[in-house]
Parts: sequence; structure tokens; C-alpha cells
Amino acid sequence: MSFLKEIERRRTFGIISHPDAGKTTLTEKLLLFGGAIQEAGAVKNNKIKKGATSDFMEIERQRGISVATSVLAFIYKDKKINILDTPGHKDFAEDTFRTLTAVDSVIVVIDVAKGVEEQTEKLVEVCRMRNIPIIVFINKLDREGKDAFDLLDEVEQKLGLTVTPLSFPIGMGYDFKGIYNIWDKTLNLFSGDKKQVVSEGVEFDDINNPELDIMIGQKAANVLREELELAIEVYPDFDLEAYRAGHQQPVFFGSALNNFGVKELLDCFIDIAPSPQPKKAEERLVDSKEKELTGFVFKIHANMDPKHRDRLAFVKIVSGTFKRNAPYLHVRHNKKLKFSSPNAFFAEKKEIVDESFPGDIVGLHDTGHFKIGDTLTEGEVLHFKGVPSFSPEHFRYVNNADPMKSKQLTKGLDQLMDEGVAQLFTLEMNGRKVIGTVGALQYEVIQYRLEHEYGAKCTYENLNVHKACWVEPTDHKNDEFADFKRVKQRYLAKDKQGQLVFLADSAFTMQMTQSKYPSVKLHFTSEY
Repeated sequence: MSFLKEIERRRTFGIISHPDAGKTTLTEKLLLFGGAIQEAGAVKNNKIKKGATSDFMEIERQRGISVATSVLAFIYKDKKINILDTPGHKDFAEDTFRTLTAVDSVIVVIDVAKGVEEQTEKLVEVCRMRNIPIIVFINKLDREGKDAFDLLDEVEQKLGLTVTPLSFPIGMGYDFKGIYNIWDKTLNLFSGDKKQVVSEGVEFDDINNPELDIMIGQKAANVLREELELAIEVYPDFDLEAYRAGHQQPVFFGSALNNFGVKELLDCFIDIAPSPQPKKAEERLVDSKEKELTGFVFKIHANMDPKHRDRLAFVKIVSGTFKRNAPYLHVRHNKKLKFSSPNAFFAEKKEIVDESFPGDIVGLHDTGHFKIGDTLTEGEVLHFKGVPSFSPEHFRYVNNADPMKSKQLTKGLDQLMDEGVAQLFTLEMNGRKVIGTVGALQYEVIQYRLEHEYGAKCTYENLNVHKACWVEPTDHKNDEFADFKRVKQRYLAKDKQGQLVFLADSAFTMQMTQSKYPSVKLHFTSEY
């Protein structure tokens, strides 16, 4: 198959939402259609002791939440689909922001009862900044929830989207009868008994067909006709160009747990979603159809396999063909590396691949060469932008709880920080280590993984810090800068890259510092 055909068949997207709206369940059901798994393990159902395929870390199975972004690939109707299932929990927002740099489109999952929640708002904002095409999936229709029109309004107002429904629910919760698919004019009736397998739809070319009354009852049929008429009047027609430019968002309704409305979503998705797109580097715009390889690391995951203690760097291929054993330039180190076993993913199952194409995600075994944001090319010096590190919200001292294991602790912290789980700051004054995270749940994850993956134990001590500010000095010989360093030395630390960081204990302190030392600039993000 030609190189251009390969690009055409690729669809790489992320699934985002507030925790518990059903992202992971939806991912499972998409895999079911791709034939990648025979039976989906319900996340909540205790009868099936399988756990979700995409949650492979022990801690995820215990909590029933997704902690790390997992990468899954499958073939459906000759299209190669790469899904990035992101954690919804706000404590892991950074992982999700980074993942959004690697996708070409996004599916946003919304819970029918709760509507748009705060985490959804933040993530959609990031998508809109980058004009990523969005499809909205309104989930859990088998439960009582808000009216379809109210939900569509809420999505428009809270998320600032321009929606057009491509499917419409018939009833909801207890009265849920099925879904009418506006996109290809079919009717799908809900039976509610076959949760784990795939059911067929009924085709309807004309909604006024009297058979509809027989199938769903006259009352429901009349309501559906009225609502559809209204929906078609109120909402704009679907416009492919507007969707791909990020200006219009199609909406689907369904119930991922009951595997309902998912096939409609997938069928429409592979028709309309964009194939791999060009990506902006600092130097120039890189087109996916270029022959030379370029790609960037958007995630690093240590110890995916407890037996081998390996580290994998996830690389999104932007252009060219990635070949096994070919030498590629690691731009930051300026040296050529070869990879003898690049992996393609299916959750925790990995296969070695000989070639990968733009849009694919490749896992490379990493012995410490990679950091998040690194670029690989065939020789050109390029830097892909947009993987910043944000100022953490929580800070704690890290103490070694087992003096015999200090080497393991250092190694563990080092690798987990490279993964981008949290940020490590070393105080200038006494060399004490401070971990800064976006959410408090991260501390548990770090403690758990240090113990189970590195055999090291740690304890935490609270530290009153409001924000970490990266310091940009104007001139090292400047008296003002020297005075700043002398007065604030108790609050100065270095991050992992060796950049100077000021740990401010309150917003007031930051203001005072800025007005007292105007030449010392403070930043809340560090571009890697």
C-alpha cells in the first residue's frame, strides 16, 4: 500500500471527559467493534472480574479510575484507529494536556445526568485553543437525565461550541426506546439485555413510515417526529469543513455501558474525522505527507511491565515512515539512535513493528535518553512546541523512610519525574527534595509506585507553598538579582533541568517580590 494511502487510513484521536462520565467504558466498546476484544470488561460490574483492558496499572484496578493515558490501536473497516484514553481525574490533568498535543481529533464524553462538568470545560478549552475537531458523545441514556435539547444548549453555552445533533434519543432512562441516527437515517432500538455483544440497527428512509409506530409505540413515534423536526430547524446542517476546522461539533447520543449508539458514533467518525494533520514546529510547519521522518515524545511511562522494569517513550509520528533499526537524530542530544524493537500498542499488550506511519504512536525502549517534548528526525533540527510544564498546586517535602534504600528512592523519583507524574525541586539551601503536583492524589500514586516498582519507601511532610515560579534573570551580575537571591534564599530551588525556581508561599509574596525586584521575571510555566 502506498505511503499516502497509509496516511489516509489513519485516525488518531483522544477521548476526554470529567471523571466517571464513561471514557474508559466507551474505549472498551470501540475496541469491541474493532474485534480487538471479544467481551468488554464492565468497569463497575463485579460479575466480570476482568477490569477494563485499558487500565493496566495495579492502582487503576483498585480504584476503578484511569491514572495514565493508555494507547490502543485497532483496524475497523480498513481504517487504522489509534485511541488515546486519557485520565479524567483533575489530579492527572497534565498527562491529558500533553496527550492532546498528539491527537488529530477528540471525542468528548458527557454524562446525561450531570451535564457539562468543570474538568470537561478545561479540556475543551485546550482543544479549542488548538482548533482540534471535536465530536460530542452524550453517554448513559439508559439512566434518567436532562432533556436532549437542554443538554445541547448547555454544551453550546458552557463549552462555547456550535453543535449539530447527528443522532437523537427516543425517550430516556426508564422510557429509553432507542436512537434515531440522523447521519445515515437508521433507527436503532434498545433492548437492554445484550450488554456485551453488538446488535443490529433497522433502516428507515422515511420517518413518517407507519411501521415506526408499531416498533416504538405511537406516542414515542409522534414525540420523535416533533423533536426531529425541531432539531433540524434549530441546528445547522452538518458541515464537514467547519467540523475539521474546529468550528462545528457533531453530537451523538448513546449508552456506552449497554453498547448502544457506539457503532453509529464509530461509523460516522471514520467517515468524517481528519487523517493525520500537519504540526507546527518552532522552525516551520511539518506536513504529514513529507517523506522524511519527524516525531516527538509526548509521554514516558516507566515499568509498564513489572517483570522487566522497562521505560517506554511514546512517540507520535508526524511525518515520514518510522523504520526499525534505522538511525534517527535525537535533536536535544544531537546524536543518532537506532531502535531494534519499536512497539505498537494494544493497552498493555505490545507488538514489535517494522514500520509505522504518520498518526501512529510508537513505544521506544528508553534507557534514560528521552524527556517529554523531545524530537526525533532524519537529521533536520526541529523542535515541536506545546508540551509545557505547569506550576504545581500542591507541595510536599519527600523524606526517605528506609535509609538502606536511598539509592532506589533517588532512582525511582528520577524516573517518575521524567515520566511527568510530578515535578521535583531541590532546595538551594539544604538540598532537601520537594515534590510538586497538580493534584493531591498524585502523592498516593507516587508512594505506591515507589514501593511496588522500586522497593523504596517515602514519607511526606507538608510545605506551605502557593506557586512555583520559574525565575528568568536579566543579568547575573545585576545587584538586584543578587539581592533577590540573598533575601529569598530559603525559598529558592532548582528544578530537574537545573532552572532556578522561586517557591512563593502566597499570592501576596509574589506581588511584593515583583514590585521589589522588577528586573527579576517570574513565570508560571516552563517550556521544556
